[in-house]
Amino acid sequence: MLRGIYGDPERYQQTYWSRFPGRYFAGDGAKVDAEGYLWLVGRVDDVMNVSGHRISTTEVESALVDNPKVAEAAVVGAKDDTTGQAIIAFVTLKGDQAAGEEVGEELRRHVTTKIGPISRPRTVIFTDDLPKTRSGKIMRRLLRDVAEGRDLGDTTTLADPGVVEEIRRRAAAAPQED
Repeated sequence: MLRGIYGDPERYQQTYWSRFPGRYFAGDGAKVDAEGYLWLVGRVDDVMNVSGHRISTTEVESALVDNPKVAEAAVVGAKDDTTGQAIIAFVTLKGDQAAGEEVGEELRRHVTTKIGPISRPRTVIFTDDLPKTRSGKIMRRLLRDVAEGRDLGDTTTLADPGVVEEIRRRAAAAPQED
């Protein structure tokens, strides 16, 4: 638990203690099931707004990795003139799987079946790895930059900075669903 914000105790109170009085809230969602187990469901503020529907990045990522061909996935929302945001999926396949348009379409259908048509990724970009910090955290900020064609921000904390350039190259060549 964060104990304070240097030089700004009021901001600390407002940010972490005001949403649920008497309880610390850092932005991670969780639920308790009927057996009393705690389930972490992801960041409550990490959502995409697709045609007025708030869709959790965690939910779409979970649907993607539910497919037996997928080893790892990350999704981000990218600006879209028609829907507000479009879902862009970055997917690492398991070692014996080959990337291709057919697999991309299969993954889109899989997400549609698991969640619904509004959650269907517009683009699936296949990667050998995702940009991660040395501690293994996926840098979604950099994936958003790639998805929207922006200059990359600070990449000094990445375990392998070359990963982002490879993803950028593949993103430029990836087919998009209309």
